[in-house]
Amino acid sequence: MRLQRHDGYRLWVGGPVPKGADGITLGSLVIIREGCENSANLIRHERAHVRQWRRHGLLGFSVRYVGSYLVWRLRRKGHRGAYLRIPLEIQAEWEARRSPAPAVRTSVMAEADRASLAVR
Repeated sequence: MRLQRHDGYRLWVGGPVPKGADGITLGSLVIIREGCENSANLIRHERAHVRQWRRHGLLGFSVRYVGSYLVWRLRRKGHRGAYLRIPLEIQAEWEARRSPAPAVRTSVMAEADRASLAVR
C-alpha cells in the first residue's frame, strides 16, 4: 500500500478497488489496483473524475453517476452496458484519451527509469 501526494489529488496504489475495475476516485483520492499504476490513460481518466467531483460536489456527482447508471439498468442494459453509458464516465474516458500524459511519477516508474539508466 503506497499513498502518494500529487498536485491536486492523492494516489493510493494497492488500495481497495471494486472487482472488475482498475481504479476508483473518491473526491480527491484516486485508488489504483496494484500493477496498474503505470497506466497513463488510467491516471488521466481518474484525474478527470477528481475534476468532476470538484465541479459537482459529493451530492451532485453521486446523483449524476448513480442516477444515470440506474436509468440505463431500468432500460434493461447489463452492468457493463449501463456503466459505459454514464455521461461522467464517457467524459472522463474522452478526456483521458485526448490529453497528454500526466506529470505523474510513481515510485515504480522512477525505479524503472533508474534501472534502464543503470543498464546503459
